[in-house]
Amino acid sequence: MRIALVGYGKMGKIIDEIAQKRGHEIVARLKETPTAENLNNPDVAIEFSLPEAAYHNIKACLENKVPVICGTTGWLEKKEEIEKIAVDNDSAFLYGSNFSLGVNLFFALNEKVADIMKNVDEYSCQLEEIHHIHKKDAPSGTAISIAEGIIRNNPKFNAWKLEETQGQELGIFAIREDEVPGTHSVYYKSEVDEIEIKHTAFNRNGFALGAVVAAEWIKDKKGNFTMKDVLGL
Repeated sequence: MRIALVGYGKMGKIIDEIAQKRGHEIVARLKETPTAENLNNPDVAIEFSLPEAAYHNIKACLENKVPVICGTTGWLEKKEEIEKIAVDNDSAFLYGSNFSLGVNLFFALNEKVADIMKNVDEYSCQLEEIHHIHKKDAPSGTAISIAEGIIRNNPKFNAWKLEETQGQELGIFAIREDEVPGTHSVYYKSEVDEIEIKHTAFNRNGFALGAVVAAEWIKDKKGNFTMKDVLGL
Protein backbone atom coordinates (compact mmCIF):
# COMPACT_ATOMS: atom_id res chain seq x y z
CA MET A 1 0.00 0.00 0.00
CA ARG A 2 0.88 3.65 -0.39
CA ILE A 3 0.62 5.27 3.05
CA ALA A 4 0.69 8.97 4.00
CA LEU A 5 1.74 9.71 7.57
CA VAL A 6 -0.02 12.83 8.84
CA GLY A 7 1.75 14.02 11.95
CA TYR A 8 5.33 12.85 12.23
CA GLY A 9 6.24 12.70 15.89
CA LYS A 10 7.35 9.68 17.92
CA MET A 11 4.35 7.59 16.87
CA GLY A 12 4.66 8.58 13.22
CA LYS A 13 8.27 7.44 13.14
CA ILE A 14 7.47 4.06 14.71
CA ILE A 15 4.57 3.56 12.28
CA ASP A 16 6.92 4.46 9.42
CA GLU A 17 9.35 1.71 10.43
CA ILE A 18 6.67 -0.96 11.02
CA ALA A 19 4.78 -0.15 7.80
CA GLN A 20 7.93 -0.47 5.70
CA LYS A 21 8.80 -3.78 7.37
CA ARG A 22 5.33 -5.01 6.33
CA GLY A 23 6.07 -4.09 2.71
CA HIS A 24 4.29 -0.73 2.43
CA GLU A 25 5.55 2.47 0.82
CA ILE A 26 5.49 5.73 2.79
CA VAL A 27 4.64 8.39 0.21
CA ALA A 28 4.26 11.39 2.57
CA ARG A 29 5.53 12.38 6.01
CA LEU A 30 3.59 15.51 6.92
CA LYS A 31 3.86 17.91 9.82
CA GLU A 32 1.67 20.43 7.98
CA THR A 33 -2.00 20.29 6.91
CA PRO A 34 -2.52 17.76 4.08
CA THR A 35 -3.28 18.91 0.54
CA ALA A 36 -3.87 17.04 -2.71
CA GLU A 37 -0.27 17.78 -3.65
CA ASN A 38 1.62 16.91 -0.47
CA LEU A 39 -0.42 13.74 0.22
CA ASN A 40 1.11 12.29 -2.96
CA ASN A 41 -1.80 10.02 -3.93
CA PRO A 42 -1.84 7.50 -1.05
CA ASP A 43 -4.15 4.54 -0.56
CA VAL A 44 -4.67 5.56 3.08
CA ALA A 45 -3.52 8.20 5.59
CA ILE A 46 -2.54 7.40 9.18
CA GLU A 47 -3.08 10.47 11.38
CA PHE A 48 -1.28 10.87 14.72
CA SER A 49 -0.88 14.58 15.39
CA LEU A 50 -2.14 17.02 18.07
CA PRO A 51 -5.71 17.62 19.30
CA GLU A 52 -5.82 21.11 17.78
CA ALA A 53 -4.66 19.87 14.35
CA ALA A 54 -6.52 16.55 14.02
CA TYR A 55 -9.88 17.82 12.73
CA HIS A 56 -8.34 19.90 9.92
CA ASN A 57 -5.94 17.10 8.98
CA ILE A 58 -8.66 14.45 8.78
CA LYS A 59 -11.09 16.72 6.95
CA ALA A 60 -8.47 17.58 4.31
CA CYS A 61 -7.67 13.90 3.70
CA LEU A 62 -11.31 12.84 3.42
CA GLU A 63 -12.15 15.70 1.07
CA ASN A 64 -9.34 14.38 -1.14
CA LYS A 65 -10.96 10.90 -1.05
CA VAL A 66 -8.17 9.48 1.13
CA PRO A 67 -9.33 7.03 3.85
CA VAL A 68 -8.06 7.98 7.32
CA ILE A 69 -6.89 5.94 10.30
CA CYS A 70 -6.80 8.37 13.25
CA GLY A 71 -5.18 7.82 16.63
CA THR A 72 -5.13 11.43 17.85
CA THR A 73 -7.20 11.97 20.99
CA GLY A 74 -8.63 15.12 22.55
CA TRP A 75 -10.73 16.41 19.61
CA LEU A 76 -13.79 14.13 19.71
CA GLU A 77 -16.39 16.89 20.01
CA LYS A 78 -16.08 17.08 16.20
CA LYS A 79 -16.06 13.33 15.51
CA GLU A 80 -19.68 13.19 14.29
CA GLU A 81 -18.93 15.95 11.80
CA ILE A 82 -15.90 14.03 10.51
CA GLU A 83 -17.96 10.85 10.14
CA LYS A 84 -20.47 12.77 8.00
CA ILE A 85 -17.63 14.18 5.87
CA ALA A 86 -16.36 10.61 5.30
CA VAL A 87 -19.77 9.48 4.06
CA ASP A 88 -20.36 12.62 1.96
CA ASN A 89 -17.02 12.09 0.20
CA ASP A 90 -17.53 8.35 -0.34
CA SER A 91 -14.43 7.66 1.73
CA ALA A 92 -13.62 5.81 4.97
CA PHE A 93 -12.71 6.83 8.50
CA LEU A 94 -11.56 4.79 11.47
CA TYR A 95 -10.88 6.38 14.86
CA GLY A 96 -9.18 4.46 17.62
CA SER A 97 -8.43 5.85 21.06
CA ASN A 98 -5.88 3.04 21.18
CA PHE A 99 -4.85 0.65 18.39
CA SER A 100 -3.13 -1.93 20.58
CA LEU A 101 -4.56 -5.44 20.19
CA GLY A 102 -4.22 -5.95 23.95
CA VAL A 103 -6.08 -2.74 24.77
CA ASN A 104 -8.94 -3.63 22.43
CA LEU A 105 -9.22 -7.01 24.14
CA PHE A 106 -9.15 -5.11 27.45
CA PHE A 107 -12.06 -2.95 26.21
CA ALA A 108 -14.11 -6.12 25.64
CA LEU A 109 -13.11 -7.56 29.04
CA ASN A 110 -13.97 -4.24 30.74
CA GLU A 111 -17.49 -4.26 29.28
CA LYS A 112 -18.03 -7.86 30.41
CA VAL A 113 -16.89 -7.06 33.97
CA ALA A 114 -19.07 -3.91 34.05
CA ASP A 115 -22.08 -6.02 33.10
CA ILE A 116 -21.28 -8.56 35.85
CA MET A 117 -20.86 -5.81 38.49
CA LYS A 118 -23.99 -3.80 37.65
CA ASN A 119 -26.14 -5.56 40.28
CA VAL A 120 -23.51 -5.67 43.04
CA ASP A 121 -24.12 -2.55 45.13
CA GLU A 122 -21.29 -3.19 47.60
CA TYR A 123 -18.62 -2.07 45.10
CA SER A 124 -17.72 1.42 43.89
CA CYS A 125 -15.83 1.88 40.62
CA GLN A 126 -12.96 4.20 39.67
CA LEU A 127 -10.52 4.40 36.74
CA GLU A 128 -6.85 5.35 36.68
CA GLU A 129 -4.63 6.12 33.71
CA ILE A 130 -0.88 6.84 33.75
CA HIS A 131 0.96 8.36 30.77
CA HIS A 132 4.20 10.13 29.93
CA ILE A 133 4.56 13.81 30.86
CA HIS A 134 4.41 14.89 27.18
CA LYS A 135 0.78 13.78 26.70
CA LYS A 136 -1.37 16.81 25.94
CA ASP A 137 -4.88 15.61 26.89
CA ALA A 138 -6.31 14.24 30.14
CA PRO A 139 -7.94 11.87 30.65
CA SER A 140 -6.52 9.77 27.86
CA GLY A 141 -8.72 8.76 24.94
CA THR A 142 -8.26 5.16 26.05
CA ALA A 143 -9.53 5.97 29.55
CA ILE A 144 -12.57 7.69 28.04
CA SER A 145 -13.27 4.60 25.91
CA ILE A 146 -13.01 2.42 29.03
CA ALA A 147 -15.36 4.75 30.93
CA GLU A 148 -17.87 4.74 28.05
CA GLY A 149 -17.76 0.94 28.02
CA ILE A 150 -18.66 0.86 31.73
CA ILE A 151 -21.44 3.45 31.30
CA ARG A 152 -22.98 1.45 28.44
CA ASN A 153 -23.12 -1.71 30.54
CA ASN A 154 -23.78 -0.44 34.07
CA PRO A 155 -26.85 1.77 34.62
CA LYS A 156 -25.38 3.04 37.91
CA PHE A 157 -23.31 5.49 35.85
CA ASN A 158 -24.42 8.13 33.36
CA ALA A 159 -21.21 10.18 32.90
CA TRP A 160 -17.51 10.29 33.70
CA LYS A 161 -15.53 13.02 35.44
CA LEU A 162 -11.82 13.79 35.87
CA GLU A 163 -11.37 13.15 39.61
CA GLU A 164 -12.79 10.93 42.32
CA THR A 165 -16.58 10.98 42.34
CA GLN A 166 -19.60 9.52 44.03
CA GLY A 167 -23.04 8.75 42.69
CA GLN A 168 -23.66 8.38 38.95
CA GLU A 169 -20.44 10.03 37.76
CA LEU A 170 -17.56 7.64 37.07
CA GLY A 171 -14.26 9.02 38.33
CA ILE A 172 -11.05 8.97 36.28
CA PHE A 173 -7.64 9.72 37.81
CA ALA A 174 -5.12 10.97 35.21
CA ILE A 175 -1.46 10.77 36.23
CA ARG A 176 1.48 12.09 34.15
CA GLU A 177 4.74 10.36 35.00
CA ASP A 178 8.16 10.09 33.33
CA GLU A 179 8.02 8.24 29.96
CA VAL A 180 5.19 5.79 30.73
CA PRO A 181 3.67 4.61 27.39
CA GLY A 182 0.26 3.93 28.95
CA THR A 183 -1.21 2.07 31.94
CA HIS A 184 -4.98 1.79 32.48
CA SER A 185 -6.69 0.29 35.52
CA VAL A 186 -10.31 -0.21 36.57
CA TYR A 187 -10.94 -0.70 40.30
CA TYR A 188 -14.03 -2.15 41.97
CA LYS A 189 -13.70 -1.47 45.70
CA SER A 190 -15.79 -2.53 48.67
CA GLU A 191 -15.23 -2.24 52.42
CA VAL A 192 -13.55 -5.65 52.48
CA ASP A 193 -11.71 -6.07 49.18
CA GLU A 194 -10.82 -4.71 45.76
CA ILE A 195 -11.03 -6.15 42.24
CA GLU A 196 -8.71 -4.68 39.61
CA ILE A 197 -8.37 -5.19 35.86
CA LYS A 198 -5.32 -3.58 34.29
CA HIS A 199 -3.51 -3.11 30.99
CA THR A 200 0.14 -2.03 30.91
CA ALA A 201 1.87 -1.07 27.65
CA PHE A 202 5.63 -1.67 27.62
CA ASN A 203 6.29 0.55 24.57
CA ARG A 204 4.51 2.26 21.66
CA ASN A 205 5.09 -0.56 19.15
CA GLY A 206 1.75 -2.23 19.85
CA PHE A 207 -0.10 1.01 19.09
CA ALA A 208 1.82 1.50 15.86
CA LEU A 209 1.35 -2.07 14.63
CA GLY A 210 -2.38 -1.88 15.29
CA ALA A 211 -2.64 1.34 13.28
CA VAL A 212 -0.90 -0.28 10.29
CA VAL A 213 -3.12 -3.37 10.55
CA ALA A 214 -6.17 -1.04 10.56
CA ALA A 215 -4.82 0.72 7.46
CA GLU A 216 -4.42 -2.62 5.69
CA TRP A 217 -7.98 -3.59 6.67
CA ILE A 218 -9.71 -0.34 5.58
CA LYS A 219 -8.35 -0.33 2.02
CA ASP A 220 -11.22 -0.20 -0.52
CA LYS A 221 -13.87 0.11 2.23
CA LYS A 222 -16.39 2.96 2.60
CA GLY A 223 -17.93 4.34 5.78
CA ASN A 224 -17.02 4.72 9.45
CA PHE A 225 -15.38 1.99 11.48
CA THR A 226 -13.66 1.11 14.77
CA MET A 227 -11.05 -1.42 15.87
CA LYS A 228 -13.92 -3.75 16.80
CA ASP A 229 -14.60 -4.04 13.07
CA VAL A 230 -10.92 -4.73 12.33
CA LEU A 231 -10.59 -7.40 15.04
CA GLY A 232 -14.08 -8.86 14.71
CA LEU A 233 -14.88 -8.20 18.38
